[in-house]
Amino acid sequence: MISVKHLTKYYGEHLAVDDISFEITEGHVYGFLGPNGAGKSTTMNIITGCISATDGTVLIDGHDIFEEPNEAKRLIGYLPEHPPLYMNESPMEYLKFVGEAKGLRGTQLIAQVNEVMEKTGILNVKNRRISALSKGYKQRVGIAQALLGNPKVIILDEPTVGLDPIQIVEIRDLILELGKTHTVIFSSHILSEVQAICDQIVMIARGKLVAFGEPEELQKQLLAPNEIIVTTNAVADDIKELLANIEQITEIETNTTESGYTVAQIKSVHEDIYELSSAVFSVFAKSENVIYEMTLKKGNLEDIFMELSETADAQVLTLTEGEVDEE
Repeated sequence: MISVKHLTKYYGEHLAVDDISFEITEGHVYGFLGPNGAGKSTTMNIITGCISATDGTVLIDGHDIFEEPNEAKRLIGYLPEHPPLYMNESPMEYLKFVGEAKGLRGTQLIAQVNEVMEKTGILNVKNRRISALSKGYKQRVGIAQALLGNPKVIILDEPTVGLDPIQIVEIRDLILELGKTHTVIFSSHILSEVQAICDQIVMIARGKLVAFGEPEELQKQLLAPNEIIVTTNAVADDIKELLANIEQITEIETNTTESGYTVAQIKSVHEDIYELSSAVFSVFAKSENVIYEMTLKKGNLEDIFMELSETADAQVLTLTEGEVDEE
């Protein structure tokens, strides 16, 4: 559906998008996940043809967004981070204007305007001034204009930013509903939001594509190491000797407190942190050393996301086959 190859964007000497490549297929809800300033909005603006790229190509259902902009843009509905709403108009007036700009006329125009207002739940405010609407309703009007023309792809840039908790849930439900009939791409810097809505996640950090895949696969393959933190009277060398025969332990870091105790951070790839903690406790129990405190920390996707965001290594972690062009 959308093919992005070696996309690069400079603003002067600042590299905003760094050689990004990925494939978007039909029938999925994709989440563009990354911290503020990661390059999400720039990437979306290039994909939709709002700004040019320094290098690379973007194909929308086979149409080059730079060489065939009219054909490509007909397939896309776009909600920018700041919706381009006309505040003195009503949703009905505004959507008629946008529909006409997209080439809709007559009964087709009226039918589509009514359809998108029903889909986005704004029929009850269709004749009120947009300036008088809440932030949530304004976002709905923005999504409604993106749906006009029945595009195959709906692209939403930070659609829940600035909303209250109830409005956020409503917009999330709306995105899930749209995902049943459209390919939806939306950006966010909130991990939990992307996990709740998307069946595919695209992680971007510092202008780089750092991971791409299903949330479950991200959880399995990118999971941060489980960690056990032990406070003991054993010294560092003794701790390492005691734990040397536990194969799943990958790293042991130690430091000494002011009171003379040793705090050991024991990292492991073992899937069952409780079984691992039992093994550690058993080893200490058989020795003359004492465990004063043991804390378990399960690795999670948020830890990995933070790590990827900070390092943004060039190697892309591809979690589903055929999603990223490696050429």
